[in-house]
Amino acid sequence: MVIALHDRFVLITGCSGGGKSTLLAELQARGHHIVEEPGRRVIKQELQSGGRALPWIDGTAFACRAISTALADRQAAENRPGWVFFDRGLIDAASVLEHCGGGPVLEQLNARHPYHRRVFLAPPWPEIFANDAERRHGFQDGLAEYERLEKQLPMLGYDICLLPKTTVSARADFVLGMLGAG
Repeated sequence: MVIALHDRFVLITGCSGGGKSTLLAELQARGHHIVEEPGRRVIKQELQSGGRALPWIDGTAFACRAISTALADRQAAENRPGWVFFDRGLIDAASVLEHCGGGPVLEQLNARHPYHRRVFLAPPWPEIFANDAERRHGFQDGLAEYERLEKQLPMLGYDICLLPKTTVSARADFVLGMLGAG
C-alpha cells in the first residue's frame, strides 16, 4: 500500500516556547526524520546577513521567506521514508502572512500542500517560555499566535491533538501513540 506524502508529514505547532523543538529533537533521537522550524532559520539568516525580512521589522517579507522555506522543506522531505515531523511549517508561515495583511493564502496553500490530518498543538506553557536571538516577542504574542492557530487548524480540516505538559519522553510517546507508530 502506498501512503500519500501528506499522511507521513506530521505538523507540530502551537505556542512559542511550548517545547516543540525539544520534542522534535526527541523524535529525531528515536530515528524519525524532522524538519526544523522555517521561521527560525529565516531569522538566523537575516540576522547574519543584516537583512530586513524579520518579524519585528517586516512581517510580510518574513512570512514570504518562511513560506518559500517551508515549501522547499516539503519538497526535500518527499524522499525521506517514514514519518517526517515538521517544527511549524507552511501553515504557520501562511497564518503569519495573513495576519500581516498579506492576503488570503492559508486555505490555498494548505489545499495544495496538506499535512497529516492529526496536528499536534503545543499549549501555552509560561514556565518554560524563554526569549533568545530568534524569539524576541513576548509570551502574550506567542499566546495570540497560538489562539490564531487553534481557530484556523480545524477550519482547514485538521484534528488538533493538544500536547500534554509532561516530560519530553512522554510527549514523544504520546505523539507516536496517537499516530499508531509507537
